[in-house]
Amino acid sequence: MSGAVARVAVLGAESSGKSTLCEALARHYGTVWVPEYLREFVDTRGRVPFESDQYPIACTQRARENEAAGRAQRFLFCDTSPLMTALYSRQYWNRVDPQLARLDSSHDYAWTLVTAPDSPWEPDGLQRESEEVRQKVHRMLLETLDARAIPYVLLEGSLPQRLRQVELLLGPAR
Repeated sequence: MSGAVARVAVLGAESSGKSTLCEALARHYGTVWVPEYLREFVDTRGRVPFESDQYPIACTQRARENEAAGRAQRFLFCDTSPLMTALYSRQYWNRVDPQLARLDSSHDYAWTLVTAPDSPWEPDGLQRESEEVRQKVHRMLLETLDARAIPYVLLEGSLPQRLRQVELLLGPAR
């Protein structure tokens, strides 16, 4: 973590409200957030990633975090992390590239928040697959966090409910 800025990883399966939550938290705490680069990748290339794209996607995500940390105030909300990129590699290719595995192993966030897949699943073009995959990825995420002894808070309910849960964890906005 850089300086007094605490990085907060917001993880979750597809269509679980990560981006909406990050944007709302950044506004609430008067700081910035890092959007998920994968969304931009899919939009600009018009395709889902190949296995060989996974490590560069995670590197770009991390580089954008590092850049945003210099502009953040108190907290930096990160919409996904290399951990999720590695998890999706396991989901789709049954393996994780060694470089991605090394990047994924440095899960150095002050807090890890997991968005529950408790809202209606909504298709989003190329990036989202199905409710079944969303539930499977959610289970895989919780199993991975537990296996690696990474503490996390599961956020459930509406956006206002999730914001209240986070404020109980991080404290009030200044």
